[in-house]
Amino acid sequence: MTIIASLLRAAELPDSSTARLDVELLLAAALGKSRSYLHTWPEKIVSSEAALTFASYLQRRRSGEPVAYILGQQGFWKLDLEVAPHTLIPRPETEMLVEAALELLPATPANVLDLGTGSGAIALALASERPDWKITAVDRVLEAVALAERNRQRLHLNNATVLSSHWFSALKDHTYDLIISNPPYIADTDPHLAAGDVRFEPASALVAGHDGLDDLRLIIAQAPVHLDAGGWLLLEHGYDQAQAVRDLLLAQGFEEVQSRIDLGGHERISLGRRPC
Repeated sequence: MTIIASLLRAAELPDSSTARLDVELLLAAALGKSRSYLHTWPEKIVSSEAALTFASYLQRRRSGEPVAYILGQQGFWKLDLEVAPHTLIPRPETEMLVEAALELLPATPANVLDLGTGSGAIALALASERPDWKITAVDRVLEAVALAERNRQRLHLNNATVLSSHWFSALKDHTYDLIISNPPYIADTDPHLAAGDVRFEPASALVAGHDGLDDLRLIIAQAPVHLDAGGWLLLEHGYDQAQAVRDLLLAQGFEEVQSRIDLGGHERISLGRRPC
C-alpha cells in the first residue's frame, strides 16, 4: 500500500531549484488532483495505476524533458495553455511583453499583431485583458497554428484570430497599432542549446543565425510598413542584445526607442514607435 507522503519522499529528481515543485506537479497530475490536495491528504492511498503513471512521469523528467511537455500544459499570465514540443514553453519573463503592451495602448479598440505566436501565449493574454482589441496571431509552423487555435477556442477569446504566416508574408498590406513578438534570438553556436530543458524545445523557435539577431533584423526592417503612424514595435530578445536591438530600431527610423529590465536585472525587451 502506497500513500501520497511516501511517494513524495521517495521521488528523486536531479538537483534544481524546481525539483520539489516538479515532483508535486507530476504527482498531482497523475492523481488528477491539485498540489494542495497532496499536503491536505498526505495519508491517502494511491492506486497502482496512478503510481505507475507517476513513475513514468518521473522517468521522463529525469531524462530532462520539461514538466510542461510531460503534462501538456503551462500557466502564462492568468491563463492555462496547452503546450507541445513543436512550440516554445511560455516563460515568465515573456509576461513583460504583455505588461508593456497593456501600458502602451489604452483599453480602446486597437489592432494588434503577434508574430511567431507559438502556443498563442502573448496574443491570448492580451485578448483576455483587452476585449476591445482585435488581435492577429501568426506562426509559420502549422502545428503551432493549430495549437494556438485550440487554446483560443478553449478560452473563448473571440477577439483573437490565428493565421499561418512566416512573419509578415501572408499579411499583405494590413497595418496595426502594435506589433509584438518573442522571436528566435539565440546564436546557433550557443552552448545552452545542448543543456537543460532547451534541448527538448524546437530549434526553429530558438535559433536565429550566427549572432541570434537574424529574425530581429527582419522584423525590425519590415515592421514599419505594417505599423500605423505612431504605432509601436515591441520585442523580446536575449539578455545581451538590447544595445544591438536599439541600434537596429534607430537605424530603421523608430522613435522613443528604449529597453526594459527584467527581474534578473537584464534588459529583456526593447521597443520603438513609428513616427507620426
